[in-house]
Amino acid sequence: MATTSQESRLLDRVIEAHGGLDRWNRVKSIDVTFNFSGAFLELKGYPGHHQPTITVDIEKLKSVIQGLPGTTPDNRGYFDDDRTWLEARDGSIIKEYKKTRSSFKDHVRTTQWDDLQLTYFISYAMCNYLSIPFLFIRPDFTSRELEPHTEGGENWRVLEVTYPDGFPTHTKVQKFYFDDKYFLLRRMDYVTDVAKGVAAHYCWDHKNIDGLIFPTLRRIVRRNGDDAALNGPSGFLIDYTNVVIHDKSA
Repeated sequence: MATTSQESRLLDRVIEAHGGLDRWNRVKSIDVTFNFSGAFLELKGYPGHHQPTITVDIEKLKSVIQGLPGTTPDNRGYFDDDRTWLEARDGSIIKEYKKTRSSFKDHVRTTQWDDLQLTYFISYAMCNYLSIPFLFIRPDFTSRELEPHTEGGENWRVLEVTYPDGFPTHTKVQKFYFDDKYFLLRRMDYVTDVAKGVAAHYCWDHKNIDGLIFPTLRRIVRRNGDDAALNGPSGFLIDYTNVVIHDKSA
């Protein structure tokens, strides 16, 4: 990863604050059961509250998810780079997109999704969320520190991260805010390319889970520049109810 010494020092402190690279490198996969709902989810055709469970392969950044709306309890949604498919218990493929990202072409903000598009969006997002900030030291990621940000009487350090071309994420360039006391992730700013939203993504309720620190409550709201619409509706609300870390075999 390309960084200056200043960004490297910030990223080093951030990684250490979230459990450290040695601990992270022992992880094989992470299971998360989470509640999620929100106005944007309803706009895309999936109203109500939902509680899926996702398993993320940390090294390969692929996943399997159960319990998404629009699927039965026996079905599983699989995500692997640009391929997304829905699989029955007997292993047969019910529906598949081999180039999922292109299926969002010509979408506008109010375009409703199908079940595979929802699976793709939730899956790549959770693969990213569970891997931050360790994701940023991967090859071809670059970062630079921006001017500090003050919010709610707190000072936050800001890291702008540029993702490699073709990496499944919200958008190529994103901003991440870390408090200057504990260096924990507090906010993310991005544009959702596939959902056509401009978002401020807040992170709370950080918990130590088997040596790694995760924000277990996330609220995503609309954003205009640096200004977040905190008094407006939640586009998404995500609450981790159970997190299990699986380590690599000795």
